[in-house]
Amino acid sequence: MKRIKFACLVMVLLSFTACASKYNSVQHSTEFFAMDTYVNFTAYGENPEDALGLAKQRFIELEKLWSVTDENSDIYAINHANGKSVTVNEQTADLISYALQTANKTKTFEPTIYPVMTAWGFTTDKNRVPSAEEIRELLQNVGSEKVAVEGNSVRLENGVQLDLGAIGKGAAGDEAVRILKENGIRSALLDIGGNIQLIGDKNGTDWRLGIRNPFGEGSVGVLEISDAAVVTSGNYERFFTDENGNVYGHIIDPSTGYPADSGLASVTIVASEGKRADALSTAVFIMGLEKATEFWRENRNFEMILISQNGEIHLTEGLRERFSLNSAYDRKVYDIV
Repeated sequence: MKRIKFACLVMVLLSFTACASKYNSVQHSTEFFAMDTYVNFTAYGENPEDALGLAKQRFIELEKLWSVTDENSDIYAINHANGKSVTVNEQTADLISYALQTANKTKTFEPTIYPVMTAWGFTTDKNRVPSAEEIRELLQNVGSEKVAVEGNSVRLENGVQLDLGAIGKGAAGDEAVRILKENGIRSALLDIGGNIQLIGDKNGTDWRLGIRNPFGEGSVGVLEISDAAVVTSGNYERFFTDENGNVYGHIIDPSTGYPADSGLASVTIVASEGKRADALSTAVFIMGLEKATEFWRENRNFEMILISQNGEIHLTEGLRERFSLNSAYDRKVYDIV
């Protein structure tokens, strides 16, 4: 799965020490590279090393299924089927269906945006500004309605390409969480290139996560949370500057084909599932504050922290008692959505 190779950690882990969990004194960590990012699983339990090995194995298996560049992957087969139906793994079909549902619901999350991302160079590391005509032509092949899923069979209209990069890390994290829980793990932190997925709490208290400052070093505040997925997105993660000094971020608005200009600097989503948090962090960033607030009020199955381009912080009521602002970040207004 083509993602940001050297992704900045969008969540800064605070106070993560080797102290014993209330569940068991045994702690183990495993680090590896997958989905073009660095992954670190840390767990406590009766047999954390074996459980982590199984979770890592499953994570890598899913990477092979969902990679957009691996010629043996389900996604590669779908993208190169020239309009024919392809039978894929059940989990691939399920994730594509979920991505299409999310696209239909949000109108901003779009799993067929890959050709436009490639035109901008965000999938090849060869950045360029495509012409307006090129973008218009590419957008003709963008749209979730151009993807059909029937059981385990997937078909794309000619010229359409799928990429699960904006949801795959979260979905693979969900699978890793499931495996760890099934193997007795009741306390764990999964850092998947900055996507954070938590099992239980840490030594009887909430995990403490620093929300990165999108304008510079350090964090703007601390989120205290347990048993949840926390994903942050922002165009500060990956961008390029052209010869005229114009800055272009990697989050593309599917309605325009250009980098999103929503007035937001970063979006943090807290949800029960990694795939939901992963997808919504992108979708909400494109929406902007007003539409994102309306979307949250209509759904209420996630919480969010929004940092606007002027530095204001907006958060939903479920995080009111869980987020504390750093004293050093005192230059902007903090309010509740």
